[in-house]
Amino acid sequence: MKKALSVLALLTMLVAVGYSQVEETMATPEAEVEKAQDGPTMVFEKETVDYGTIEQGSDPYRFFKFKNTGNEPLIITHAKGSCGCTVPTFPKEPIAPGESSEIKVRYDTNRLGRFTKRVTLTTNAGDAKKMLTIKGEVKKKAPEPEGLPKEEGNLFKQ
Repeated sequence: MKKALSVLALLTMLVAVGYSQVEETMATPEAEVEKAQDGPTMVFEKETVDYGTIEQGSDPYRFFKFKNTGNEPLIITHAKGSCGCTVPTFPKEPIAPGESSEIKVRYDTNRLGRFTKRVTLTTNAGDAKKMLTIKGEVKKKAPEPEGLPKEEGNLFKQ
């Protein structure tokens, strides 16, 4: 009986020590919380935009909306697509704390097939570069039926 009580007491102490270790590692000192909030912080609504299945020659533009949740102005110094078919446009002026803006990305929708492309952003929000992703599939445009007048030289549009 004494052995059973001793084992039970030992197990209770081990569980209590283990639980207190987990709480300590989960707790963040106030100084670290303040440090994490210093400077600009770029928070996106979505970091991946899916074009879905689109027709060849469709609207090539998509937008990544973001907000500077930090306490200093956010400056985007460079944005680069993973290939020449992906062209990002970014705001050149600083984004003030609490302000929102967007990255405009153009994909060449005349290229057929599935695609997954990345846009790499260089900012003053930390050392790591930010990666955004576009994906989708471009299907061949359906041929126009023969015998219909075309827009150019259309007798009915004069």
